[in-house]
Amino acid sequence: MPAPQPIPAEELRAAVDAVRPWLAGEAGQPPRSVLGAAVRTSARWLAQQVPGRSVELRVPPHVAVQLVPGPRHTRGTPPNVVETDAATWLRLATGELTWADAVAGGAVSASGNRADLSGHLPLRPLR
Repeated sequence: MPAPQPIPAEELRAAVDAVRPWLAGEAGQPPRSVLGAAVRTSARWLAQQVPGRSVELRVPPHVAVQLVPGPRHTRGTPPNVVETDAATWLRLATGELTWADAVAGGAVSASGNRADLSGHLPLRPLR
């Protein structure tokens, strides 16, 4: 299977801009397809910027990606897992929420010594 095409920054911005009014509390929740596109595009964009297989980022039910260089995980539950909901992920990606606040507030579950994504957030094109 060929490698996926890189996601351009413009595509990332367009996908996330479609949900910004909802994130700001200025609009109702967008359709699942729009929300899913923003989550998938942003998570995959991060995975292309920080390639690897040592951390699994999960934003159910939309996406799970592997990223961060280090030991590769192949079977069972990965030792380094980050899991959160769509709104929290998008707020982290855009800089509306800090990693420390999300973890302290229980909005992000991060297990493993490589699971700290604070150095990669917010995503550069979304700042």
